[in-house]
Amino acid sequence: MADINVIAEQIQGLTLLEASQLVKLLEEKLGVSAAAAAVAAAPAAGGGAAAAPVEEKTEFSVVLTGAGSNKINVIKVVREVTSLGLKEAKDLVDGAPKTVKGGVNKEEAEAIRKKVVDAGATVEGK
Repeated sequence: MADINVIAEQIQGLTLLEASQLVKLLEEKLGVSAAAAAVAAAPAAGGGAAAAPVEEKTEFSVVLTGAGSNKINVIKVVREVTSLGLKEAKDLVDGAPKTVKGGVNKEEAEAIRKKVVDAGATVEGK
C-alpha cells in the first residue's frame, strides 16, 4: 500500500491546473463529485490564484409559482408534461410554488415553461 504522506506531498506540489485535472480524473474513475470539497478548498488557495472556469449548467427545473385564473388548463398541461394523475397534478397546482419537473435539459425546460405559461400560469426556471 502506498505511503499516504508521500501522496500528500506529491499533491501539495501540484499546480492548480494539475490539481484540477487530478480532481476530474478521480471523479471519473470513482464516480463521485468533489463540488463541495472544491468550494471549501477555494478560500485556502489564496487571493492570487486564478479562478476555476465556471461550468455551464446542464440540468434545469421548472417551478410553478402561480396557477393563474385558468387553473383547469394548467392542471391539464402539468399532467401532460409530468405523467401525473389528475389528483396529483391538481395538488401540485394548488400547492404552488412547486417544482413541475426537475433535472431536464435546457430545451425541455424551456418547452415545459412555454406550455405552462401559455396555459395561464406563472413559472420560474432554476
